[in-house]
Amino acid sequence: MKRWYVVQVYTGFEDIVKIDLGKRVEEEGLQDAFGQILVPSSDVAPLFTADIKAKKEKIFPGYLLVQMEMCGDTFRLVSSTQRVTRFLGGESPVPLSDKEVDRIFAQISGKVSVPHEKTSFVTGNEVNISNGPFSGFVGIIDKVDEDREKLTVMVSIFGRLTPVELGFDQIKK
Repeated sequence: MKRWYVVQVYTGFEDIVKIDLGKRVEEEGLQDAFGQILVPSSDVAPLFTADIKAKKEKIFPGYLLVQMEMCGDTFRLVSSTQRVTRFLGGESPVPLSDKEVDRIFAQISGKVSVPHEKTSFVTGNEVNISNGPFSGFVGIIDKVDEDREKLTVMVSIFGRLTPVELGFDQIKK
């Protein structure tokens, strides 16, 4: 019985590994033991620009889903493919449950939204500046610009609060 397994691959090489794995399955004559090889991705449309078309974005960068019958030959074939790191679960991988597979396919079809990483910067919070010309200063967040990943922080310089624009990477919470 074919089940879905998660395979970890080098990030950015998901499509190449999918093609290579498909070729190797044909070369070894194991088409009956394999089903689909999937790079989970969905269409993501920009929020503010109507001109730009939606682009494909990987839901799980660095991972492939492989539908296959687990046996020694299929395990060896997938594991020995270039740029494949490992199966999730190591030497004894566990297949995905039907519920997990349904959720992944719902994300691919766009029925379930993929949450984007939210920052935890809140106006009024105190932060430490970790690098840049104001390194070592403590300030209070005045504005948060998530799109540009910038903060306006009020820093006390010579006894006066001065607004300083900083990147998210320059702040230590």
